[in-house]
Amino acid sequence: MRKTGWGKLLFALMLVLLLALAACNSESGGEESDDSGSDTGAEEEEGTEGEEDTEGEDDIYSIEDFSPGTSDEGEPIDGGTLNFGLVTDTPFEGTLNYNFYSGNFDVEIIDWFDESLLYTDENHTFTQDGPAEFEVSDDNKTFTFTIRDNVNWHDGEPLKAEDWAYAHEVIGHPDYDGVRYDSTFMNIEGMEDYHNGEADTISGIEVIDEKTLEITYIEANPSLLAGGIWSYALPKHIFEDIPVADMSASPEVRENPIGIGAYKVDSIVPGESVTMTANEDYWQGEPKLDGLTVQVVGPQTVVQALESGDVDMVHSFPADQYPDVAEELTNVEFLGITDLAYTYIGFKLGDWDEDAGEVVPNPEAKMADVELRRAMWYAVNNDEVGKQFYNGLRWNATTLIPPSHPAYHDESIEAPTYDPDMANQILDEAGYEDTDGDGMRETPEGEELVINFASMSGGDTAEPIANYYIQSWSQVGIDVQLLDGRLIEFNSFYDRLEADDPDIDIYQGAWGVASDVDPSGLWGREALFNYARYASEENDELLAEGASEASLDMEHRQEVYSEWQELMVEEVPVFPTLYRSVLVPVNNRVQGYSEAYEWEARHEVSVTQEEPETVE
Repeated sequence: MRKTGWGKLLFALMLVLLLALAACNSESGGEESDDSGSDTGAEEEEGTEGEEDTEGEDDIYSIEDFSPGTSDEGEPIDGGTLNFGLVTDTPFEGTLNYNFYSGNFDVEIIDWFDESLLYTDENHTFTQDGPAEFEVSDDNKTFTFTIRDNVNWHDGEPLKAEDWAYAHEVIGHPDYDGVRYDSTFMNIEGMEDYHNGEADTISGIEVIDEKTLEITYIEANPSLLAGGIWSYALPKHIFEDIPVADMSASPEVRENPIGIGAYKVDSIVPGESVTMTANEDYWQGEPKLDGLTVQVVGPQTVVQALESGDVDMVHSFPADQYPDVAEELTNVEFLGITDLAYTYIGFKLGDWDEDAGEVVPNPEAKMADVELRRAMWYAVNNDEVGKQFYNGLRWNATTLIPPSHPAYHDESIEAPTYDPDMANQILDEAGYEDTDGDGMRETPEGEELVINFASMSGGDTAEPIANYYIQSWSQVGIDVQLLDGRLIEFNSFYDRLEADDPDIDIYQGAWGVASDVDPSGLWGREALFNYARYASEENDELLAEGASEASLDMEHRQEVYSEWQELMVEEVPVFPTLYRSVLVPVNNRVQGYSEAYEWEARHEVSVTQEEPETVE
């Protein structure tokens, strides 16, 4: 029988009772709480609950249990087709070009028929294995790209250097209406003059010959090799007669898109599906499939669609639903990788100066005391949250660079883990005491301390997790109240954060991180997304050094970002709570597919039988 979200709500009530018991057991002295509040105690409680499988407790999994690629059992047939599902309850937007899209579902479609000219490795760094190769000048500012001779557009026209240059010209154009124009482009010599209408060409971009492009950047930066180069072309022979302002809505983007990928678009049902056929002229070789269909599948029916074989696979299956279907979905294999994301608790430490375009720290902010913030980190058991709410498929986070960046995530850093005794000790020593006997601590100045907590609505787990954190802080005498007494809708939540709503003291957020490890776009002084409004000179220096020419040396950059991760643990402007997994169910008949970040072999995907396997 499939489980429901009620199990999670019941667990939230159980947590409240367990915390209340822990409080009763520890009132006579901190040391006695070890049996009920330490990590060991939490594991013992989990084990006790785990014995009651008949009551509906879920199994615990690990991302290590999953492979990024299919196991490839059996022999593939010649040809065949694949059905790829987009899990959404709304139509996809249909802006089917890398240079113009903004929706995640659109790019999942585009990935099947177009691709980057530069491939990356497991550390998200550009390699020489893609449709183009490159050389770098001695000063690390000028890149010379050479496109392979056998790379062609789907209409048979060869991909030329001018197509790559043209993509830059369109994105940099004053009439461009997309979201791609950013610091990546501003770092190209002459781009801002062109963007501002002060020049007709981009001085830093030169087409050397039909297959060779040269781009000169203003600053040498290690981020250039990790996504800081725009690596997607735009067929000039198709778009050159279309006004830039009209391109994103044109039939060439929405009805008849072309690319250089393994498959080419055959037909589109707007918002619902895209059918593709094999690109026999693909530069890496003819695809093994005859074609595929990418189609929308509703969240409520995705499991049934997988069971019946209506879709062979879907991307990003909800991790908290996996235990409910792991045994019954016998016709699929679940792939898994660590997501480029984490959730976190943030502390409001300042404001955003719109005119200056930077963070202004407020030393009088309610959460300005680092010891209060540190104690709040020790007070929560993120490991148990990951187990109980996500069955281990989200897990305790330690630093603000997730393990999805293996070269830079420093697992040796000792971040606070659940230890309510340590939280109490820190608070006691910092002068936070219960002076009026109500069980809640006052400030060192003897004033009432009530902390307003903003958290988003969404899914069965959102409210019980927020309540768990509130109860955990209560158990160490910190009075945290849910802002407005309820969870906040997604858009309103971020609108209030960005506007520095003075009623928000702390918040629970989540970030997807870029392929480039540079965290300055989230936590720099000039980052609008730095919603904690944290800034310090040491933070400025480390972030600047991590993006400096010296950090072109990977070992140096690793050292810098290790120091930065340590600084964030020490200063606690925010603390990460959970890292995430990405789970992808794939029908047993599918071979050659992978979720690995460096995988670029869609032409190798095949099937072992004409029809998908189904659940009997």
